Amino acid sequence: MVAPPRPERVTVADAGDRYLAAVRVETVRGVLSAATERSYRRDVRELVELLGPDRVLDDVTGEDVDDALVRYQAGPDGRYTDPARKTGPGRSTATVNRFRQSVTRFFSHATRQCWVQADPMQWAAPPAKVRERLRVQRTALSASAAQALLGTVRQDATTTAAPTRADQALADRDRLVVALLIVLGPRVSELVRADVADFVREPDQTSWRILGKGGSTRKVALSPPLADALETYLGTLRPRLAARRPDDADAQGALLLSWRGRRLDTQAVRALLARAVARMPEPYRRPTTPHALRHTTATLLVADGWDVKVVAELLGHSSIATTDVYLDRIDGELAAALRTHPLATSLQGTPPTAASGSPRRSPESSLR
Repeated sequence: MVAPPRPERVTVADAGDRYLAAVRVETVRGVLSAATERSYRRDVRELVELLGPDRVLDDVTGEDVDDALVRYQAGPDGRYTDPARKTGPGRSTATVNRFRQSVTRFFSHATRQCWVQADPMQWAAPPAKVRERLRVQRTALSASAAQALLGTVRQDATTTAAPTRADQALADRDRLVVALLIVLGPRVSELVRADVADFVREPDQTSWRILGKGGSTRKVALSPPLADALETYLGTLRPRLAARRPDDADAQGALLLSWRGRRLDTQAVRALLARAVARMPEPYRRPTTPHALRHTTATLLVADGWDVKVVAELLGHSSIATTDVYLDRIDGELAAALRTHPLATSLQGTPPTAASGSPRRSPESSLR
């Protein structure tokens, strides 16, 4: 009988460094995205400090992991420098669960490398259920609010008045940005990473090859109004912006450009969205983010009867369980669903008809 291999006595710090080196290789190979690598690197470095860098990794128990998770949850969330964006002390349950996933992946790697005899995560407490609600600015817009937002950017792009500010001269670009976010629901990182070459523009169909997380790709078709918004931007505004930095190879290929001709970044996308929201009709005006528009895409499509699997494919989710997190309940949706319930008219003795309820109007129709 062959004895099992003895674990290598490595410290927590050494194991963390070696694991992150393996993560770097996966990123170079395209298995992981740069954003995922940064997340793992941040989490593993914090885990090393919580467990003790000089401690032998094989001595870590499930109770030690639980203690590290508790202390992690109690610590300040370094992602928020503005106290107004973070309510309450410590980190949220969702943030702790994300950190826990990084820890689980780290110990799975350690087990395969024989740095530990047994994975301590099997004795750690199960992850807590996420019960807190998302911040308002990260939740989905209603269909009416989505239509109002698209109507606002469409009006900005079609106004005949001369712009008085630099950002007002970018209305065609801003309309395209908001439309892509709210109709197709890409991650903001996917949007700013897009190149003109990623769009296949044919007479009867335009499609976008989206480079997603971990090197994955997906191809989505643009509807005629969305394709028209793309062509308007590419045919008029973008050539003028690209001419401002003719020697910038990255900018020359980028889809979205800033006023100075550089590739647009995520901060600029958030800023232009905030400006658009500020110009919406007051009843629909509320803080929102690019991620909230991703929620809006998923929520409105499912509410309109789309299969969740199709929505998951559109958003680039490998699991519909992930998509389920993006489905927010819109005020009034429950009441509307009950009004059109198949048995709603049974008490009156009248069979339900296919025409019951009011037809939905696609938010995208506001682009026209």
